[in-house]
Amino acid sequence: MYYVLQVAPGKEADTEAYITKRVADELYSSCFHPVRCVRKKFHGEWKDRHEKLLPGYVFMSSENAEELYLALKDIPMLTKFLGWDLEYVTALTGQETEWLEALVSAGRDGRTTGEVSLSRIEVDENDEIKILSGPLQNMEGMVKRINLHKRIAEVEVEFMGRMTVIHLGIEMVEKKSTEK
Repeated sequence: MYYVLQVAPGKEADTEAYITKRVADELYSSCFHPVRCVRKKFHGEWKDRHEKLLPGYVFMSSENAEELYLALKDIPMLTKFLGWDLEYVTALTGQETEWLEALVSAGRDGRTTGEVSLSRIEVDENDEIKILSGPLQNMEGMVKRINLHKRIAEVEVEFMGRMTVIHLGIEMVEKKSTEK
């Protein structure tokens, strides 16, 4: 189950490093802050950039929320454990877990890296958009808008009980012609 930690913006990587050094490995299976790959144009050339997907949040996967909470409560960068009540901790819902896992990739050791890669899309001569590969595949119903100029897809997801728009990077392949 995934749990969400709220941290000061800009302290996601520091919090993650602190947790991996000070919290026992058996209390969690992954700890990450999602980072998206986007393409931005600089001086007429497209460059890949890595940006935080949800600034101020660190995600952890664990089967023992109470022990994890006790281990985390002394971490200085931690603002709060989202969903914590006096008696229990609320994990991400099944739907929230689905989109999170669909976006982030797992590393060689099986731990989630938190990297959200570019999705490849194709635009035909009728301006129909087709998602060819990447994290946006099978998420078509959640895509609210695609900005071809900025190479960004706006995706609406439920996060901690409310609808949130996240921006994911896209890469366009050449327009296909239907003529033979």
